[in-house]
Amino acid sequence: MSKYARVIVDQSGGNAFDYEIPPALEGGVHAGSRVSVPVRNRSKRATVIELLDHSDAEGIRFLEAVIGERPVLTPVLIRLARWIAEYYCCPIEPAMRAVLPQVIRLGEVRRKTQLFARIVRAPSGEELDRFDEKAPKQAAVIRCLQAARAPLPIALLLKKCAANHQTLAPLVKKGFVAVEPEQILRDPFGDEKFLPTDNLVLNEEQKLAAQAVAEAIQARGAAAPILLHGVTGSGKTEIYLQAIQSVLRRGQTAIMLVPEISLTPQTVERFKSRFAASQESVAVLHSHLSGGERHDEWHKINEGRARIVIGARSAVFAPLENLGLIVVDEEHENSYKQEETPRYHGRDIAVLRASFEKCAVVLGSATPSIESYHNASTGKYRLLRLASRVDDRKMPLIRVIDLRQEGAQPIFSGRLCAAISARLEKREQSILFLNRRGFSTSLICPACGYVCQCPNCSVALTFHRAASRLVCHICGHTAAAPAKCPACADPKIRFLGTGTEKVEEAVARLFPKAVVRRMDADAMARKDAFRETLNAFRTGKIDILVGTQMIAKGLHFPNVTLVGIINADLALHLPDFRAGERTFQLLTQVAGRAGRGEVEGEVFVQSFTPFSPSIQFARHHDFEGFWQQEIEFRQKWDFPPFTHMALITIRSANQTKASFSAETLGRRLKEVLPPTTLLGEPAPAPLEKARGEFRFQIMLRAKAIVALSRRLREVLDKLTFPEDVIVTVDIDPYQLL
Repeated sequence: MSKYARVIVDQSGGNAFDYEIPPALEGGVHAGSRVSVPVRNRSKRATVIELLDHSDAEGIRFLEAVIGERPVLTPVLIRLARWIAEYYCCPIEPAMRAVLPQVIRLGEVRRKTQLFARIVRAPSGEELDRFDEKAPKQAAVIRCLQAARAPLPIALLLKKCAANHQTLAPLVKKGFVAVEPEQILRDPFGDEKFLPTDNLVLNEEQKLAAQAVAEAIQARGAAAPILLHGVTGSGKTEIYLQAIQSVLRRGQTAIMLVPEISLTPQTVERFKSRFAASQESVAVLHSHLSGGERHDEWHKINEGRARIVIGARSAVFAPLENLGLIVVDEEHENSYKQEETPRYHGRDIAVLRASFEKCAVVLGSATPSIESYHNASTGKYRLLRLASRVDDRKMPLIRVIDLRQEGAQPIFSGRLCAAISARLEKREQSILFLNRRGFSTSLICPACGYVCQCPNCSVALTFHRAASRLVCHICGHTAAAPAKCPACADPKIRFLGTGTEKVEEAVARLFPKAVVRRMDADAMARKDAFRETLNAFRTGKIDILVGTQMIAKGLHFPNVTLVGIINADLALHLPDFRAGERTFQLLTQVAGRAGRGEVEGEVFVQSFTPFSPSIQFARHHDFEGFWQQEIEFRQKWDFPPFTHMALITIRSANQTKASFSAETLGRRLKEVLPPTTLLGEPAPAPLEKARGEFRFQIMLRAKAIVALSRRLREVLDKLTFPEDVIVTVDIDPYQLL
């Protein structure tokens, strides 16, 4: 029996401490258990990461208590947290916070219970007759419970019988009825009914891919990760569903990761419908759940009552045991990368967890990331292709419109307007995509050139007409829109640029009979807005859907025959080596929403740079051509996947302190790192100021990233920065701004 427990105390900064296990708790403490420990003169919560037979620590104190009946982390999840801390250059405590949801860590949410009534002893015929004669409402309660053949919530029972608690009390006292609390699950999809669906017939390409996935599942970790490269509408989800069915038949569990919360409702619906007949419980994990819903869904997983987990990035840490398969849908998506400590990538953690669990992992995408496709081309991953859509449906026809020839820069070109009108006449649906929310992107004075800027960030304020406010999309600062220029008092100050709010208004003005809805972070702020809008669009209640990237991928609406991309250039010219890749992926994914039914789809791409390779390769659905050009560029300039990068950001409200700290850290890194590791001198970030803090960056590059991460940790541990200077390290960064 182990005598000591090594724990990570919450909010401890990442140090591990040893505590002795008291005799009263022997056998109840396990790796992964939550415990209460004394820290100085206070009690704090902690997570056990290891049990020890011996400890050399001095002044060891006893554990105080074990929290909960079961360990909250499996050995694999503890191992993952340790790996994340080492690879992503962060303390172990933030890694543990990522692995264990806050609602479980804090333990403030309790299980929800409700009083139920049930029959304990059925009255005889004579007894029931007496009830009918002397207490008819009590007789009604008994008959109602007998008819239900199951416990009923007291509130529902009393309502059905037009009774009250005084009616029930004598029945309980006489032993006919028992009233007991039962747990009520806060199911985010509890009110919805899911009709069972059957497996679809696979075409030849799908059969070959499904067979390869089945072989990987049977290999139990001996097979390479699978990259499923299938064009939009090629039936990747059906392969996932049938693969998970085979996993469940083997008595194993599965995780399905999706990149956007907006994709979760549709994915959950397909999975719950497919597994409704077998009564398999599907759990959902994402950030839009309430605290109670997340608590109940997580415990459903931890207690083994759910064998399928669907969710966004953090669902990769679901406490499932006996994993058979992890699926990462749209594996190329940037949203799998966390932008706060620990800055892990969900796709990479999925591959690593599959290796630890000895299970299969499938990465699916119509536009794989350059890194994943490179791994497939070098044999590290197994590549499976789905080159055609199901039922031999045609890929959408993509037309590129040169906005330079459209005169006064309209929101919609004449050809796009005509196409929308034609779809409305045919009662077909359209999607209009613009990856910029708000009404106008800036407020500028034509007389003096003044632009309304955020006082906290180096960006212009965006005008939101619905709220009649100027809003910063970085820090959330809001201000009233001025009636005249604050600098020169000219009343002709005007709005420039276009956001989804303006697009929605323009569509409603041009097509007054059409039902138009907007789907962006502003319009979808309410909890169930995603699901309601998608359901309305699917059932044909919406003619035109305007939105940002949340409508760009994964969604399947057979009646959508037209997609309009309002401005394809927004992300193309950013100072980021991935700008071209992101533009190609986004255009391809958005275009893939069209023509998924019986009618061929059409896509209009509006651009001021129509001959950009990203746009032209997307126009011809030519991923191979784009990848070949992009991989040559990456190799020439030694960018990922041929090397790893690390981005150090130094920020402070005091510009001088931030600049000095960056220069000091830069000099220290020069002393300990090879000359080729540092890419230039410390410099202001492209977004120089954000949320009131000035930002400086140091970019590093190395082949052996773990060795670089360790060296960075050593350097940072030895340096002391001013209290108001924050230094963060992002390994394999996806945002360079």
